[in-house]
Amino acid sequence: MKAAAPSRLFLALWPDDGTRMALARCRDAWAWCVDAVPERTEKLHLTLHFLGAVPQPRLPELIDGLGVSFSQFTLHLDRKQRWPNGVAVLTPQTVPQALLALHAALRDGLERLNVATEARPWRPHLTLARHAGDSAAPPQTVPVHWQVRGYALVESHAVTGDYVVLRHYG
Repeated sequence: MKAAAPSRLFLALWPDDGTRMALARCRDAWAWCVDAVPERTEKLHLTLHFLGAVPQPRLPELIDGLGVSFSQFTLHLDRKQRWPNGVAVLTPQTVPQALLALHAALRDGLERLNVATEARPWRPHLTLARHAGDSAAPPQTVPVHWQVRGYALVESHAVTGDYVVLRHYG
């Protein structure tokens, strides 16, 4: 019998429907170049930690072990940027202390569960599009005020590109 393929997982702030629509309006205000690949509305999120490929038998342990205490907060995504790698993003001008604390608590939880965390510095951002090249950002950024009440453990399906929320926390 063939073993199940590992799950590709990440922890993320997962927007409610109203926030998701505000983010989509922000994405749709850009004039995307022909090569740009705007993020699908249902996939808009802010990654907290990328876990990578995790063996299927570990899923129950991770789902149960990644609940951490945190304070609800408001995240203001008020800066539009095109990074040198061609990714168009929204970022907060000021990162809330509660977001930094949530990120750190989840890192500690992952380490307790013997899940490696990324070594590179974390830059909170929400991806609007990839291959954005010379896409034109709107002249004005309408900030998105996100009332963060929780986070999610999400599985990314390599074949379809779909995301499936395995559990909401908060």
